[in-house]
Amino acid sequence: MSADTEGRNKACCASCGIAEDDNIKLKDCSACKLVRYCGVKCQRDHRQQHRKECKKRMTELRDEILFKQPESSHHGDCPICCLPLPIDAQKATFMSCCSKVICDGCDYANQMRELEGSLQQKCPFCRHPAPVSEEEFERNIEFERNIMKRMEANDPEAIYRVGKMRYRDGDYEGAFEYFKQAAELGNADAHYDLSRLYGKGEGVVKDKKREVHHLEQAAIAGHTFARHNLGCLEGKSGRMDRAVKHFIVAANLGYDRSLQSLKKSYRVGLVSKKDLAAALRGYQAAEDATKSPRGRRHLRLGKRLRLQKQLGRISRSTLL
Repeated sequence: MSADTEGRNKACCASCGIAEDDNIKLKDCSACKLVRYCGVKCQRDHRQQHRKECKKRMTELRDEILFKQPESSHHGDCPICCLPLPIDAQKATFMSCCSKVICDGCDYANQMRELEGSLQQKCPFCRHPAPVSEEEFERNIEFERNIMKRMEANDPEAIYRVGKMRYRDGDYEGAFEYFKQAAELGNADAHYDLSRLYGKGEGVVKDKKREVHHLEQAAIAGHTFARHNLGCLEGKSGRMDRAVKHFIVAANLGYDRSLQSLKKSYRVGLVSKKDLAAALRGYQAAEDATKSPRGRRHLRLGKRLRLQKQLGRISRSTLL
């Protein structure tokens, strides 16, 4: 639809043609925003004529949101060093006391500071003391106590973590309820896990539409796994142009599997050289953004620290 046509459609009621004035206020179609109506009766009368165009425009608007490149992954930034958190969850630590996720570099830096100064172990962000007794540490008593406090504060991350615990215990129905609550509060991981429950039929009836819906919601929030899975689903359906778009977005966020899928698509002629080169640059930029010289040093020392802990030997020489 041209700009002139759209302007004319918005200047008067799409059904009866009456123009807007001081006494008559027109309202946009709530779905597509392309046309306006003077009242509910006109909107209802015009519905059959407008339905096809409205549905097409709704799809276009949805795709604009779906394929928009997020600034970062759903993990966000480390609250201490303010660098983007890595996609690999094994390279970050969840702190139950404040529901913050800390990059391993900052976590190890805090551990080394405490070891050097013979200080009590505390959360690197909120300074909440770590469990004192061996029993509390082994049975995760402190973790459960903290997570329940955060749940009372309606913290979506804490609610999601409880859902994961229920899922690991085999309580799929309980996990579904927690994931649903966290998803309503905007947690992307909860949307992703809801899609898995609907896809596998765990705790709920299998529902392909809801599986895709939650995958899309997670992908819009920057969830790289969900974005890659959407690309795979589109590829299986034969819509390779849409699959490639999903892979490009995920690769620009630093997801390696999507980058490999783009390389395979390039070899069979589905991706242009220009698009692949741009995705490679985006992938490398996302990888570099998560690293700093200080963080890399702390990660190296952290690996040595873990090894020394396993061997039962922690000395000052380990930290130097």
